[in-house]
This record gives sequence, structure tokens and C-alpha cells, in this order.
Amino acid sequence: MNISNCPGADKLKVLKIEIIKCKNCGYENEIWSDEIEIICEKCKQPLKKKFELNCIDWCKYSRYCVGETKVDKYMANKLKSIKNQLIEELEHYFGEDKKRINHANEVLYYAEKILQEEAAEPFIVIPAAILHDVGIKIAEQKYGSASGHYQEIEGPPIAREMLLKTNLKKEDIDEICKIIGHHHSPGKINTINFKVLYDADWIVNIRDEVEIKDKEKLKKFIDKVFQTRTGKRIAEEKYLK
Repeated sequence: MNISNCPGADKLKVLKIEIIKCKNCGYENEIWSDEIEIICEKCKQPLKKKFELNCIDWCKYSRYCVGETKVDKYMANKLKSIKNQLIEELEHYFGEDKKRINHANEVLYYAEKILQEEAAEPFIVIPAAILHDVGIKIAEQKYGSASGHYQEIEGPPIAREMLLKTNLKKEDIDEICKIIGHHHSPGKINTINFKVLYDADWIVNIRDEVEIKDKEKLKKFIDKVFQTRTGKRIAEEKYLK
């Protein structure tokens, strides 16, 4: 393949300014062709343009013909857009249930911290962190229980419906749903993506599950439960120091 003659590369090599109209105030804002989200200059509301897949999403040579910097920026913008979209979906789904929303945001925070040091896939881990507990609502309605087992049963179909509204790949959606369907069952999935989500969830949950004043017991629990070196270190720094 002669990557220098790629027919799709010019669209990303040569950036253009486009116009996006704010739905809130009607102001016409300028947005670069490789951007997905901006803030309206007039009313300061976030604006998104329709995300369109391009060669970066599927071509293994894109870093050569488009360039590392543009690819990295594109992927960062795409991840940010998906993250914000799923947070909005979650907030709409749980409504006034701030406890569930706050928990998801806290798990997301620690998942992103662990991702800084572990070789996991952000496009898997971040959506899984946001949506890992979506099964709670139906579990409580159907079974009268928020048990992890019921969450694992009810969560994946709800998560899939939300994920299909994004531009994630089908195989990524499948993996995210699989993680959500086992996020209380370590050992059934041994991928690094699962381990990062599992540890992030435990960093938040540990204060409700273990007597954190008993440092010796807590240390043994952390050594036994945590799956990644980074997750374990963060838990120790948070609860043992």
C-alpha cells in the first residue's frame, strides 16, 4: 500500500474551519474540522458537532499518513465526546438518584488515574466505569435487591442500548458489556481492562465494605482483592497512610 497516496488522508492533513450553530442561543461558532466539541463563545454552553468516522478509526497506517499529533488529538477528542455523552445518558437514566451518579463519577475518576500507569484501553475502561452499575435500578425494581449478581444480569442490556448511541466499535461494546456483566465476579475475566475497572470500583467501595480503622485487616484485604499494581498503590495511599 502506498500510504502517501491515501485518498482519505487529505481531509485530516488539511484542517478547515467549519461553522456550528448553538442550539441554545443561535450564535454561529467556528470549529476546526478535527474538533468534536467546543464551548459557545456567546452563552458558554457546550456544543457538539456530529461525529463522523474516518480513516483513523479503522486504518492501521493512519499514524504514518496523517501524523502522530493529529491522530492523538483526534482520538482524545473522540474519547472525550463519548465520555461526556455516556455521562449525560447515565444522569438522565438515574435522574434524581445522585448517589448512583456520584458513585459512577468517582469510579471513573479512579479508573482514569489507574489508566495513566496501566496498559489498558481507555475506550473500554472509561465507558465501563461510567456504566458499570446501570443494572442497579432494574435490579431493585425487579428483585428488590441491589445485589451484585442481579446487577450483572440486568446491566449489560441497558448499557448496550446506551453504547449503541455512540461511535464505539461493535467489538468494544461487546467487551464493555461483558465487563459490566461480571464486574462483581473477578476471575471470570482476566483482561487488564477488567482489572482496571474492578480496582477503581473497589477503591470507592472499600470504605463501605471493610473496617478501615483496622489497618492490619485492611492491608490484608487490599493485598488479596486488588488486581493491578497501580490500583493497589492508590488504595494503600488513600486508606493506609
